[in-house]
Amino acid sequence: MAHRITLIPGDGIGPEVAQATKMVLDAAGVDIEWIEKKAGGDHIHKFGTPLPEETLASIRETTVALKGPITTPVGSGFGSVNVKIRKELDLYANYRPAKTLPGVPTRYKNVDTIIIRENTEGLYSGLEHLVIPGVVESQRIITEEGSKRIIRFAFELARQQNRKKVTAVHKANILKLSDGLFLEVARRIARDYPDIEFEDAIVDATAMRLVMDPTQFDVLVMENLFGDILSDLSSGLIGGLGMAPSANIGESYAVFEAVHGSAPDIAGKGLANPTALILSGTLMLHHIGEGNAAKRIEKAVEKTLADPSNRTGDLGGKAKTMDYVKALLKNLEET
Repeated sequence: MAHRITLIPGDGIGPEVAQATKMVLDAAGVDIEWIEKKAGGDHIHKFGTPLPEETLASIRETTVALKGPITTPVGSGFGSVNVKIRKELDLYANYRPAKTLPGVPTRYKNVDTIIIRENTEGLYSGLEHLVIPGVVESQRIITEEGSKRIIRFAFELARQQNRKKVTAVHKANILKLSDGLFLEVARRIARDYPDIEFEDAIVDATAMRLVMDPTQFDVLVMENLFGDILSDLSSGLIGGLGMAPSANIGESYAVFEAVHGSAPDIAGKGLANPTALILSGTLMLHHIGEGNAAKRIEKAVEKTLADPSNRTGDLGGKAKTMDYVKALLKNLEET
């Protein structure tokens, strides 16, 4: 029976990398019925919103979606479609692995970390207002319940993947009430997992430690804004945002997307690196029980990137999007 999956191509380079990912997943032999839906600023004129209700309804019906990047205007305009999807579907856990792949030019070797980011609270609650002209107040929301479920998610994932350590990242030395609550919850939950080492670390020191030696970390869990920043930093350790997949997980739904943005400057030029969304697709395949196909694609990605002629511009190469895809499909056949 086919897996019914909502496909949201997005905008900018989104349709290009989404098409590439669809080609690879289909070639892996997974029976998928793709339900394509729209989202993004290009569709406001038709739907009156960048996130049509029919798109959300499709995700609720299929329970799983693969989403291309969507542009968020800076400083003005409509709010983030990504954030709204996470809130509407209560996708509270953002899962971002950072792993070096053979052949990808990076400063580091053997990086294999996972950042678990709380997805619905913190400053991303979007609660801000103008106090007086020139003064804006934003509210950073941390709750005990939100902290409990994201921290337990991190420990459960660590146990499932045979990970050895969970690090709770915070700023409780300054934000004594909000991050103090997060840290207290982390210490309490850690006692339920005696088989997993636990540590806590201040966020700025964690950024320094990641740059100095990322291999000292395993699973890191943190609130929303810290996770947004440190996950992008971690992407830089493995070759850039073009190599960084992610998953947004809730109790009922899951949406898989690349960490990178829509890169409108290269949209339509066939220059985009589709690896991040393809690897997000393999996370999705693991989620729906198609682990064997996911592993085949992962091996094919490694083999493809090991050849410098297949690397796109962000990795120092000259290959175009479809050059990379064709090489990947050939390697997938041989895997």
